[in-house]
Amino acid sequence: MSSMMTASYRSRRDHFEPSDNDPHEQRRLRGHLEQIDYTAFVSNREVIPQVLGLGTHHTEPAAFQRLAVAAATARARWIAEALKLTEGGVAITAQDAQRLAGMRAAYDELSEAYEGLRRMVERGYLPYRGTER
Repeated sequence: MSSMMTASYRSRRDHFEPSDNDPHEQRRLRGHLEQIDYTAFVSNREVIPQVLGLGTHHTEPAAFQRLAVAAATARARWIAEALKLTEGGVAITAQDAQRLAGMRAAYDELSEAYEGLRRMVERGYLPYRGTER
């Protein structure tokens, strides 16, 4: 049985904590690490909208809806196929299992893409324009 790491199982990476007891050295190192993190933030904020073709435009709710519908459809098709294959009460073939694995992979990828887009908005890499109420 294969397994994939999904967003629900990811853990935050531990950041280095200096062991030096010198408070000045600790502050200096933390300052460097903040600069490194800020560089990554600015890079993501500049590159991601360009690669997604958004330029200065905002991410719209419709983008999230398209990904959510695609992931839900892929999940439903994967499960429907599994149910269909097991209706007869016999073991599925290796070819059937391979097809199911491909369908599951499609669902997993779409689900991860949705979560990835959400994280980009959450972290401030992409501007978001929600529907006004």
